[in-house]
Amino acid sequence: MSRTRASSSIALAASLLCGLALTSPAAAQQAGASRTPASAEDRAAYSRLDPLARSVFWSREMEMNPADPVAGVRLAEALRQMGQYEQAAQTAQQVLVAQPANVDAMLEVGRAHIARGQAFYGIAALEQALALAPDDWRPLSLLGVAYQQVRRAEDAQVAWARALTLSPENPEVLNNAAMARVTGGDAGGAEALLRRALVQPGATQQMRLNLAMVLGLQGRTPEAEQIIRRELPPEVADRNLEWLRNRARAQTTEGRAEASSASARTWSSLQAQ
Repeated sequence: MSRTRASSSIALAASLLCGLALTSPAAAQQAGASRTPASAEDRAAYSRLDPLARSVFWSREMEMNPADPVAGVRLAEALRQMGQYEQAAQTAQQVLVAQPANVDAMLEVGRAHIARGQAFYGIAALEQALALAPDDWRPLSLLGVAYQQVRRAEDAQVAWARALTLSPENPEVLNNAAMARVTGGDAGGAEALLRRALVQPGATQQMRLNLAMVLGLQGRTPEAEQIIRRELPPEVADRNLEWLRNRARAQTTEGRAEASSASARTWSSLQAQ
């Protein structure tokens, strides 16, 4: 995240969290005593802001009520999206101390460990979430990613198949399965899954950018560029396209599977720059 963007986010969070800058310790103490958790409307408004602003907001909510499970899960999510993976996992674990059966917190534990490249440490939480919510596709989708990361490819495929049984053509499940195909060097198979995902109502920008990546890895740079130019500002698009060209060149020296695996690990982080 750039310094300008970070400063703007902090300023926005500070302006929305009005009343926190006080003129005296006595005033601060009085204000702290009168502070109450944000309304449902305020919480919904913050869900639309960037991760930094959300982390400030949810930290404030947790300060007022450390046992607030919603605040804990949302803070963990914001921290993960900011790249603070270990802190995100710890925050989600704190929620589980107060609420051992909180499925959303278990999912955040799994997501954080997957994001930091240590999925093994999130599998237990995800399997527990599945046991508590056997009809929920989300634990299965994440377990597929985690199993794939720890080289349990068959278990990953079973998990995704079960997830799609519960939620047919779910774009998130299809996207996760597609990115696993990329790590295995199967960009063509990944493309087919992503195209299925992108015709669904819940398709996201990241899924479209993932399609651009797999097209680029197959040498179809003009098609990839069309997608990237539609989705990203010019300077960010330029960085993405340069990255794709470098990965395409790497395929000639590293081998297709190795280059694709490296691509899947770094592509999402590039979008946040």
